[in-house]
Amino acid sequence: MSNVTSFLQKNVNQFPEKPAIGFKKDHEWKELSWYKLKRIVYKTANALKENGVKENDKVSIYADNSAEWIIFDLAIMAIGAVTVPVYSTNGEDQVEYIIKDSGAEIIFAGNQEQYNVCQNLLNKGLPLKQIIVSKKYIKLKENSSYLETFIESASEDLEIVERGEDDLATLIYTSGTTGVPKGVMITHSNFIKAFDAHMEFFKFRNFEEEHSLAFLPLTHVFERSWTLLCLHFGAKVSFLENPKLIASALTEVKPTMMCSVPRFYQKIYAGLNEMVNSGSDLKKKIFSWSIENGALVSEKKRLNQSIPFGLNIKNKIANALVFGKVKKKLGGKLWFMPCGGASISAEVTQFFDAMGIHITVGYGMTETTATITAFPFIKYKYGTAGKLLGDSQIKIGENDEILVKGSGIMKGYYNKPEETAKVFDENGWMKTGDAGFMDEEGNLVITDRIKDLMKTSNGKYIAPQPIENMFSNNNYINQIMLVAEDKPYVTAVIVPNFESMTEKIKSLGVTFTNWVEVVKNEKVLSFYHQLIDDIQKDLPGFEKIKKFVLMPADFEIQSGEITPTLKIKRNIVIQKYKSIIDAMYHHE
Repeated sequence: MSNVTSFLQKNVNQFPEKPAIGFKKDHEWKELSWYKLKRIVYKTANALKENGVKENDKVSIYADNSAEWIIFDLAIMAIGAVTVPVYSTNGEDQVEYIIKDSGAEIIFAGNQEQYNVCQNLLNKGLPLKQIIVSKKYIKLKENSSYLETFIESASEDLEIVERGEDDLATLIYTSGTTGVPKGVMITHSNFIKAFDAHMEFFKFRNFEEEHSLAFLPLTHVFERSWTLLCLHFGAKVSFLENPKLIASALTEVKPTMMCSVPRFYQKIYAGLNEMVNSGSDLKKKIFSWSIENGALVSEKKRLNQSIPFGLNIKNKIANALVFGKVKKKLGGKLWFMPCGGASISAEVTQFFDAMGIHITVGYGMTETTATITAFPFIKYKYGTAGKLLGDSQIKIGENDEILVKGSGIMKGYYNKPEETAKVFDENGWMKTGDAGFMDEEGNLVITDRIKDLMKTSNGKYIAPQPIENMFSNNNYINQIMLVAEDKPYVTAVIVPNFESMTEKIKSLGVTFTNWVEVVKNEKVLSFYHQLIDDIQKDLPGFEKIKKFVLMPADFEIQSGEITPTLKIKRNIVIQKYKSIIDAMYHHE
């Protein structure tokens, strides 16, 4: 078996001058050719070796996405060491836990905040000995060096270390929605087999002409695997350091491909719907006519049928009037958009398809090196998670639990044999913790996270995700968490979309003081009451939200209320806001 980084030499041989990576420096986008990328990766690899890093040693990266992130990652893996990424949003406790657990002695820190955390950890009796930074504005303290100086005198000749079937490439600590972080052991062969499986499944043509924008955190298995896949097959990847700047990055970079989580599309969907609904009747008519025609076109494409001439013309008009503007905001060239990390409702996927913006829905976990199932390009089915990819297999176990096997499955959890044993059954099937079934056509349908399933005190079972999606598809709701476990009825903790509410309160005649007061305002509460009743009108009574509370601020990644892919950590939110939640049940 070979090393995941061997594509560097292969691509340099094929197209040395072609751009490999893009990044923003001093307010403009720059790029490195394959030849230059290989050179800098090899120098970094040799510098790591000179600093005592040996095969199977752990080296950590604690930074936002950047060119340096991927350079450091490739350099670590090239010498047979193991990359341990840490979310840039993680606080000191989490970083300390991961360094202690993995035994990393060198860490690459991104910004000042991350550097300060690393400095604090130097004298805590941890394995950590050395900090590398790339940002020149950071004032260096003890045991630190700039990446530039670190690699300056290193040689650019390198023999990439051969790796066997079982050799680790990376340890990815899953934040998980429960429990302590566990280091998922992913091997070189997990990655390489996943790359080939995707290529075979999607049958991309001229892939080296593609350009991906890395917008999700590289620490997450999804963006990391995808970025490495792109580079492996010679496509260019540009790195977005600050995900909040996604809107301008899309129009500047004009990527052809980008991974995302459902929340990204939900927000666009909600915003467009709101804009149309508050527009003139003519605007509404044009929009719904366009979507109707678009839906007919996308249905023909989905079923691989030819599109009649007349319909094609109508769709061109719809594109000129409506869809073109949305596509332009996405940079105008985006066509492949894998989406995972949480469930996405069928109506959102269908809506984007109608605009001619196809979202490739998939399902996977850190433990499976991302994709287990995905939408094929044709004959995919809305509301499902797609078909099996590569040699992945699925079996449905007890409680309808989805069990998986395949070459993407992790080696296990690092230093946690008992946790590893718990997640595999006696025949080597891995338990996902998700419930679902395979339909007749071989599509995976996910019903819910088993541990998220709620049972009311009246004995009714409620799967929160699909219901929560109905609400967060709305422009006034940013995050929502249902509460029902052991309770007589359903309540919800809601984070409003503060941007759209800023406008809305004006028309409600509410003066803005601060959000703490505004979310308690009678007019605001009755607006949300009406909104919630409209959205849930077709839900059965026991699933309906009876009471809710509006939060005055967004849930935070830092404090662990949501994961870096924006999934709510239910148990943490329930503990943290226990008194607020209890109050919704005590006024009987």
